[in-house]
Amino acid sequence: MVANVLAGLVVLIHLYIVVLEMFLWDKPFGRKVFGNTQEFATASKVLAANQGLYNGFLAAGLIWGLSMGAAGQSLQLFFLGCVTVAGLYGAISVGIKILFVQAVPAALAVAAILLKI
Repeated sequence: MVANVLAGLVVLIHLYIVVLEMFLWDKPFGRKVFGNTQEFATASKVLAANQGLYNGFLAAGLIWGLSMGAAGQSLQLFFLGCVTVAGLYGAISVGIKILFVQAVPAALAVAAILLKI
């Protein structure tokens, strides 16, 4: 139960990121969230949308795994592992905030699955 809730939280985080990166990147709210100037947001809009699409695939994979119940735990572990690695890389290459927004929730979900809680 805890594992499903945590994996579901990771899904919600990534769906939120999809919306931010694909649709709000160059809008005032998206620029505020990411701390971007209008010029940078305009210039990088296509790259951000592509990045958002990848986050959508991570969320879709987790939804797939969750929809399978106990049989989908290996899928959940795979996609949560992907999120954790992406979050670690983002924390190193972009900013430490990504560690807490992406990597930590995913790692907690992995731990909950492995501990069967």
